[in-house]
Amino acid sequence: MRRTSRLLIGTALAVTGAGSLAAPAYGADGGRLAVVPSTAVPGGDVTVDTAVCGDGGTAEGDATAVGAGHFTLAPGAHEGQATGRFRVPSSAQPGTYEIVARCTGGGPEVRGDLVVVLESARGYVHPRGSVRTGVGGALGTDPVQTAAGVAALAVAGAGGTWLLHRRARGDGI
Repeated sequence: MRRTSRLLIGTALAVTGAGSLAAPAYGADGGRLAVVPSTAVPGGDVTVDTAVCGDGGTAEGDATAVGAGHFTLAPGAHEGQATGRFRVPSSAQPGTYEIVARCTGGGPEVRGDLVVVLESARGYVHPRGSVRTGVGGALGTDPVQTAAGVAALAVAGAGGTWLLHRRARGDGI
């Protein structure tokens, strides 16, 4: 009994001790990457900044997860902050994307999340893709074919009116 309790206590201490020694998920020194706005629509501009690179520090940003590619973070308006910008591509799909920045010269890496939505904070819905109505587009947008279709409808309308007029006069059809 005594041996079992020592084994259980030792295992519990080892598990809790190992959990406190684990490295943080975002940056070794607790730094963070601020993503502003944290929720954006396709085609919107996003600013990121971090203080983890120190005064005058620069960083290489990576927004390839959302399709925006790489960007540079340079010393910004706020002292000790490196700031960068990128544009969310208009082809971006809704979801949460991880944005990464690594200080130049092998410095620490920081991460932040960007949420892409199709509806902005003002309630505007940004349409995407085509509307599937089932009608198709057999004729396309050729102006000659469109004019021919309008002319055919006009002739059919005039013929129908003429036939109704004859019938009303009693001439028969």
